[in-house]
Amino acid sequence: MPDLRRELVACPRCHLSTPPWGGPGGAFTAVAIEWRGPAPFVFLPVPPDESELIHDSARELTYGWGVIPVEATIGGTTFSTSLFPRDGAYLLPLKVAVQRAQGIGVGDAADVRIRLGR
Repeated sequence: MPDLRRELVACPRCHLSTPPWGGPGGAFTAVAIEWRGPAPFVFLPVPPDESELIHDSARELTYGWGVIPVEATIGGTTFSTSLFPRDGAYLLPLKVAVQRAQGIGVGDAADVRIRLGR
């Protein structure tokens, strides 16, 4: 499988990247953390470089409070959710169904592809 992080190209409409699967977004690997915010409590932190790209276009993408809708794929599971801004970066919430389907718990690393927007 190709390293999708190396196949990103500039999106002319925004300052994000357009991955091979289409739409602004990207791919990254993150370790699941627990945060006592809104349920489900398990999140994947979006790395700083990707968070910066997202932040640059957040005004165009957010539906309020800096929250950004995304379609995320982990393994064979694709789901809709929203990125939460946190301490200058973003958190990707992991629904319980995704955690179970992919066997992800706190402390586990996961490869993620995201597509920004609705």
